[in-house]
Amino acid sequence: MATKKYIYSERAHYMCPNMHFGIIADIQKTYKKELLKESIEALKRAHPLLSSLITEEKDTGKIFYDKQDNLDIPIEVGSDWQSDYDKVSKAGWNVQKEALLKIFVYPLAESFKILFITHHLLCDGRGLLQLVEEFAECYSNNEKPKFSEERLIENISDLPQGSDLGFMSKIIIKDANKKWGKEGHKVSFDEYLKFEKDFDSKQNTVRNIMSFDGPSLEKIVFECKDNEVSVNDYIIAKMMIDENTTKVIIASDIRSKIKNYNEGSMGNYASAFSVVVKKRSSNVFELAKMVRDEVKKILRSPRKEMLVLACYFTMDPELLDAVAISTLGGFKSNAGKFVGSKMFGFEAREGYCITNLGKIKSSSISEAAFIPPASPANRKAWGVLTVNDKMRICSLYSGH
Repeated sequence: MATKKYIYSERAHYMCPNMHFGIIADIQKTYKKELLKESIEALKRAHPLLSSLITEEKDTGKIFYDKQDNLDIPIEVGSDWQSDYDKVSKAGWNVQKEALLKIFVYPLAESFKILFITHHLLCDGRGLLQLVEEFAECYSNNEKPKFSEERLIENISDLPQGSDLGFMSKIIIKDANKKWGKEGHKVSFDEYLKFEKDFDSKQNTVRNIMSFDGPSLEKIVFECKDNEVSVNDYIIAKMMIDENTTKVIIASDIRSKIKNYNEGSMGNYASAFSVVVKKRSSNVFELAKMVRDEVKKILRSPRKEMLVLACYFTMDPELLDAVAISTLGGFKSNAGKFVGSKMFGFEAREGYCITNLGKIKSSSISEAAFIPPASPANRKAWGVLTVNDKMRICSLYSGH
């Protein structure tokens, strides 16, 4: 009997709205329904989490990936990807009954577009990009993805040495845990689903894809090299100037830094941290240099880079469940609201966030865009992906 895959740091995504994101990709082959289904089945065989629902243990309150023998991943022929994405967002996502991946396909004359939408419990952004690449190679070239058993991050000792919380952070979270324990209640998943549907129905999210390729991208790359900054530094600085903010949260891929990662497996192997540059500058490259120096400083310190994950591991899992609902409405918990407002930004809802999945070359995918999650903490998010020297930035604005 297979060992249960319990959910640890991913628990932050279990009872939080809008914990889904997507990739829309252009596949340079004629659409064939049966071949598409066969390719998705090959993905399922390679990644057990794709065939899993989320189940709660009645006696312990722990949650785990519950592998199903006959779980279908829904595939629909869509009409407009924006409308289809909105449809998924408005419906909520019952992870105890629905697969963690949903697919829409848009046939064209000699090619097709495909939209993968995943719940954050399945993987992070890099994991989804890998899935889309594996699908494209399987569909186009009959290259089957390799089986990779998930080895999830289970506790703080799995993170790099020095990742533990600082003294004051530990005190604050342990105090919140204590107050939560005294409240003597917890959020049921049914309560959460009711809240999620109500919350999602009131959201007004606008998405827009900005394209940079040919001379427009070459100019950015050249100027970045000339100023000794990365394109990512430039993008962060651009958001700071455009949105008049001194703080941007960025995602950080930690696969190469942790002990228990099986190459190619699903799961969450990312952290996130705030890049803060208090000195104002209207010159994007001057600001990008300050961003570069700040990011380098954070990446040298596991305590700073892994802060959000260390918080998750230190917090009572059932308190983590209550954070969103008690801050955004629907459940009364002073401990949950304290964490949600003071630590997660769910009360102010004024965050700015960038997830850059980097760049890939592909003969099967001509171009693609990454649609970032519309976290309740954020006002604006950018999802960045570069395929075959075509950079797409999906800008997502949440009007609260």
